[in-house]
Amino acid sequence: MLIRPETLSDESEIQRVTIMAFAAHSHTNHTEAEIVRALRADGDLTLSLVSEMKDGVAGHVAFSPVAIDGRHADWFGLGPLSVRPDRQRQGIGSALVARGLEHFRARGADGCVVLGDPGFYGRFGFVSDGALRYGSVPMRFIQAIAFDGDTPSGELRYARAFDIAGP
Repeated sequence: MLIRPETLSDESEIQRVTIMAFAAHSHTNHTEAEIVRALRADGDLTLSLVSEMKDGVAGHVAFSPVAIDGRHADWFGLGPLSVRPDRQRQGIGSALVARGLEHFRARGADGCVVLGDPGFYGRFGFVSDGALRYGSVPMRFIQAIAFDGDTPSGELRYARAFDIAGP
């Protein structure tokens, strides 16, 4: 497995993988592929990594800037994270997340946030301490990892592309 930054030729495969990854999930409104496309179009796709295998792109993760309480510090949002259904539970998603977090630590970012399963993201150091809010999302799913200093508190705001998902 090779984890690398996306290239222009990966865009259609990333879209396909993202659609497939979320197709069977009822907790989503299936806008993830459109969010990735909009992040790219808006220039907000800070880091986009793919997992390439012999049979093509098996996974993708996007990172984009976030604001906390209206301040744009050096914090980033993780997601969407997508792995083809036939390649799930093989460590691909974990490898993509780990590589992305390594990238942001190395560049001196302040931290990263994610909305997701605490059981999965907790193993990377993400915690929900109640400092962040995101609309009506239950607090346990709003998680952060601070690379430098403390996690700020307040309302989390993702890039404009996430407005596609609605409330």
